[in-house]
Amino acid sequence: MSRETESAPAPPAPEAVGGRDPETPEIRLRRLRMRSARRGMREMDLILGGFAEARLVGLPPAALDGFESILSENDQDLYHWLSGRGKAPEAHAAIVARIRDYLARG
Repeated sequence: MSRETESAPAPPAPEAVGGRDPETPEIRLRRLRMRSARRGMREMDLILGGFAEARLVGLPPAALDGFESILSENDQDLYHWLSGRGKAPEAHAAIVARIRDYLARG
């Protein structure tokens, strides 16, 4: 076979670059549940862990992204937003509203 007709090796798939396997939806849900239930402040463990167990499976990807983003926030701030003692930043307003709705309905 000549060099001109040999095909070059295909580049690695983008999700495999760096040696990491792509995160499946199931793995993402498990990771988010774990992070939700082990926050450090017991009240937030119960609130976010309960919400994660009850509602994460049915959330659309954009809402999952929103939930994941609030997990980076300080527990005291989250508690104030979720208890209604403070107003959540606009970037978190939608997911905070979902969690508050879950808390109100049980």
